[in-house]
Amino acid sequence: MGRAFELRKGRKLKRWSKMAKTFSRIGKDIVMAIKEGGTEPDSNAKLRAVMQNAKAANMPKEIVERAIKKAKDKDTSDYKEGTFEGYGPHGVAIMIETATDNNNRTVASVRSAFSKGGGNMGTTGSVEFMFERKCHFKIPKGELDPEELEFELIDAGIDELFEEEPEEGAEDQTSTIMIYGPFESFGTIQKALEERKFEISESGYERIPTTTTKLSEEDEAEVDKLLEKLEEDDDVMNVYHTMG
Repeated sequence: MGRAFELRKGRKLKRWSKMAKTFSRIGKDIVMAIKEGGTEPDSNAKLRAVMQNAKAANMPKEIVERAIKKAKDKDTSDYKEGTFEGYGPHGVAIMIETATDNNNRTVASVRSAFSKGGGNMGTTGSVEFMFERKCHFKIPKGELDPEELEFELIDAGIDELFEEEPEEGAEDQTSTIMIYGPFESFGTIQKALEERKFEISESGYERIPTTTTKLSEEDEAEVDKLLEKLEEDDDVMNVYHTMG
């Protein structure tokens, strides 16, 4: 098993655990996808992927429709994607992905979170080298054999595939298969899965730390406070870190 498997297995922070935050994030994704490639999922692969994520998150139809309407509104400000980097307490590297219509507001908010959380906001490239950017896809396992599927999808550019058991107590107890590949292989892998008529229940991008730092419970709690503060920001889409 590779680093992505170990990361998912050992992840303690459940990002997007708050439903409202999840819907806000996907809503922004819908707006950006439509602004970039139009309103038809059949011809807009990015929008197609976002709509799959909305379904997986049980996002209400009216919220999806509201996001689509917002994207069509010519007076709606465009969201600009950005990244911020820095260090939290105890030397933990942190990368933040944002989508905002007011960059000055976002910069001030992220800088304040670092300062109050005992960290330091860094310059571009200060910690990015500690992460690999990957694309990922989740599909129901069903009767699929993971080893056979991995062999079948090698030519599509995947570099890791593994079965993921459902979380204890989760409403859906169906096993899934997680597929990881290089950032630039998203379209190729998406096409390969769609051609084989696999149901893609979730897809997107992640930054996988190339190395992690193990901390005591007390030190982890300090870092967690900063991570939670960053994730509460409406402009923040994803937060990645090197805490093991």
